[in-house]
Amino acid sequence: PETGRLALYLLGLRAACPSPDPRPQRLLVTKLKYYLEEDWSGSRQHGHPLTSYYQYGLGVLALCVHRKRVREEVIRRLLKGQHHGWKLHSDGSATDTAAVVALAFTCLKREQLLGSKLAKELQEARDKVMRRMVAEQGRDGFFGNIYSTPWAMQVFIASHTCQAQPAYGRAMAALLRNLNAFTITATMAQVLPALHGRSYLDIMSMHCQEELDTLTPIIPEPRAEVQGNMTVRLVVECPKPQCPQGQVYNRLVPAPAGASLLDVLRAAAAQEPQDFTFDTQEMPQGLFLSGVMGLETHQHRRSYWQILTHPSTSLQMGIAEYRPHDGETLILRLSKW
Repeated sequence: PETGRLALYLLGLRAACPSPDPRPQRLLVTKLKYYLEEDWSGSRQHGHPLTSYYQYGLGVLALCVHRKRVREEVIRRLLKGQHHGWKLHSDGSATDTAAVVALAFTCLKREQLLGSKLAKELQEARDKVMRRMVAEQGRDGFFGNIYSTPWAMQVFIASHTCQAQPAYGRAMAALLRNLNAFTITATMAQVLPALHGRSYLDIMSMHCQEELDTLTPIIPEPRAEVQGNMTVRLVVECPKPQCPQGQVYNRLVPAPAGASLLDVLRAAAAQEPQDFTFDTQEMPQGLFLSGVMGLETHQHRRSYWQILTHPSTSLQMGIAEYRPHDGETLILRLSKW
């Protein structure tokens, strides 16, 4: 089921002030309700959605923003997921998942779409999420990683606690220092509300008749073509015991000047197809590495491919956006989250 994609579409539709005719929107809401049931019932034996708790939480959030009642059983599935620590969040980090679900809980309680006992449980669950995010905030100021931070900040905004929470201020400062990491539409859509002190719940109270039609398309200037070539050192590391030797690849890779990291990976695969391979996966935040040299990421092992610039600076941009410089060393490291 396309639960998360349809949920994001409905949130965007509401924010864009749809036409007064409610029928097309009503059809999409009905389809989202259907997807939520399919998402769950299709994998009942596993006890989690077919997609992920992240997408499932997005679906509940979108229904609430459209002021549609959600069955108590659907809500309790999310509470159960929180209790078990979000064992499945295949298209986002644990912080993304916790924040999206906490936003959904905040919305449901605010709209009074449930009984008092369940409302109290949802508030306690949301407060628990916020306490954990504060406790686990990184030294860099991020909640989880740079892309999950705007989601987490929206929880503090929606619960009206951001002004009194020092962790929120540190996260805002960290975002402002790293705005160049948000280069694609999906990540911009996540960070812009937080930068303006808004959450997705604010679109519920928009007065569309007062909205001015000021949106104009922006045509980006073409990137200046860089002449010549460059050489990048590409290193692949894997922890023991999976890789007894630790470092499984270390080669110089020639590529056109100005090429992206994705281009460098392709050049390495073309240069030595027997020695270097990689796989990617399209995610809401862009293109992510899902496998390198036959070593795949695994949710149950909590593993992912971390990308670092030598010696140990974690890359905060996607592989399609980051452009290495000549002589740079890039490390692909199979890590735990």
